[in-house]
Amino acid sequence: MKQIIVAVIVSLSGIPALAGEDGIIKIRADAQVGETMDRLEAAVTNAGATIFARVDHAEGAQSVDMSLDPAELLVFGNPQLGTPAMQDDPLAGLYLPLRVLVYQDPDGQVWLAYDDPEVMFDDLSIPDNADYIGRMSEALTNLTGAAANE
Repeated sequence: MKQIIVAVIVSLSGIPALAGEDGIIKIRADAQVGETMDRLEAAVTNAGATIFARVDHAEGAQSVDMSLDPAELLVFGNPQLGTPAMQDDPLAGLYLPLRVLVYQDPDGQVWLAYDDPEVMFDDLSIPDNADYIGRMSEALTNLTGAAANE
């Protein structure tokens, strides 16, 4: 039910998004992977969050003479949101800091994808009504929306 609510909110905001049963939310982007990632990085920085890493998976594959469609991962966070989750359950650190993957699918479409906070903490001792879950969801929606359709 929570996935449906997130999908409805995102769709009402004009951002093409898909919420899978696996808890992964995907947003269609209108630019190539590098430009979309640059937009995401700028949005995260402008929001005051900390960027911990930007990983270029295709570059990594190329370094071992393998090929991979463009795919980059941004790892970022805000201790004001993440710390309370880890106080509720230290295993939240397996999912934090947050991560967004920007990738090109086999058809050439670029997507932003991330774990839905409403789902990713389901197996932990985190209350379903914890306010930071909604705040993480809202932040991810806003940041990926800005990156997808700037």
